[in-house]
Amino acid sequence: MIKYQLNCKKCNNTFDSWFASSKEFEKLKKLKLIKCNNCNSIKIEKSIMSPRISSNFRTESKQKTLEKKKEVKYKIKEFQRFIKNNFDYVGENFSYEARSIHYGNKKSKKGIYGKASTRDVKELKEEGIETTLIPWINDNEN
Repeated sequence: MIKYQLNCKKCNNTFDSWFASSKEFEKLKKLKLIKCNNCNSIKIEKSIMSPRISSNFRTESKQKTLEKKKEVKYKIKEFQRFIKNNFDYVGENFSYEARSIHYGNKKSKKGIYGKASTRDVKELKEEGIETTLIPWINDNEN
């Protein structure tokens, strides 16, 4: 079976139709049995179609995508472990703590990490306080 996108030359309608083969399409067109489903015109042309990719290729592609996702997830979790081991978690107080360290009100030997809204991060950056957003994967996620 082959699927063609067909164009009506009379009303510019575009529609899809299935045929047993490309020869079958030509045979039906020659017999004037292919008609526009909008205006019943027999002035129908097939448009250029993209080839159908074999399911084997799609399966391999999906597998590669899944492997890449696993690799990225592993790298993120590795990065998270590094942060947890080398930085102090300040939770929801991230903006306050970052400002305290930046303006010299508080000394910290370690960097900090925590939660902040996009707006808070934008405000910190506008004040010249270096911050970075990173993706975070919770440990309970599969």
